[in-house]
Amino acid sequence: MSETHYPLHTALSLAASGVPVLPLRRGKVPFGNCTRCADNACGGRPIMKTPGPCRCPGVCHAWAAATTEPAVIVSPAWAAAWRRAVCVGYHPGGAGLTVVDLDDADAIAWARTALPATRTVPTTRGQHWIYRGAMRSVNAVRPGVDIKSTMSYARYLGPGTGVMADLPDAVRALAMKEPSPVRPAPVGAVVAGAGGGECPHRTPAYLDRGIAMAEQRIAEASSAVHATVYRTFLAVLSTHGRCGCLTDTHVARLFAAAQAKGETARHCTEAWANALTALGM
Repeated sequence: MSETHYPLHTALSLAASGVPVLPLRRGKVPFGNCTRCADNACGGRPIMKTPGPCRCPGVCHAWAAATTEPAVIVSPAWAAAWRRAVCVGYHPGGAGLTVVDLDDADAIAWARTALPATRTVPTTRGQHWIYRGAMRSVNAVRPGVDIKSTMSYARYLGPGTGVMADLPDAVRALAMKEPSPVRPAPVGAVVAGAGGGECPHRTPAYLDRGIAMAEQRIAEASSAVHATVYRTFLAVLSTHGRCGCLTDTHVARLFAAAQAKGETARHCTEAWANALTALGM
């Protein structure tokens, strides 16, 4: 019998092997926020983001609710969801995995020439290629190709075939988007740096001042540190993130400032990823 008929049995089996699971409803999507968590009332983030301080026992935070705890999976809080579930979802990043979701025949043909062979699972229209190792999730890295790993979920469609390979650099490189092209300025507008000058975002003094201000903003936070870190990351990325001027050194400075206020490295990574997603980067 397939996992579609017995999703709870499949979920428990996956959880026992260390794969965080969650029920998916019709349309293969997670269950929406409950009334206590709607509109961020719980103090967490909207569905599909990190739940923050929320302690909701249900499944209403999508991938962030995925768990390997059998007691949670069979709990009364999850029971109604399993009764309505049509299949099992899992959090690849939570299991140390990355799923390259190939949505059509053209995407599969590309993968066969561009990526190393690994475990393959057939989907409705294409294939999931599963690698050992986690990374940032990014949609539409190329036509018909999504990457599902951290802060994402995938539908469980069976164990697949083939030997799972380690996550290759070729997949990690897909998540590195090119800087957005410069848009033409409106007629009559004064363009900064016009006349041969370089982009002001690449001016060392301008960027250094922006990073220093961000560090100061985080350091001065006396409450709501989580929210301050996220908003600061968002501000930095909105100003400096589209020109390719930020370096690993700049990001490390921001993370260090946040960790000095008690934030974990994991929260810094998630807050940065959330900011990137919010800006469509």
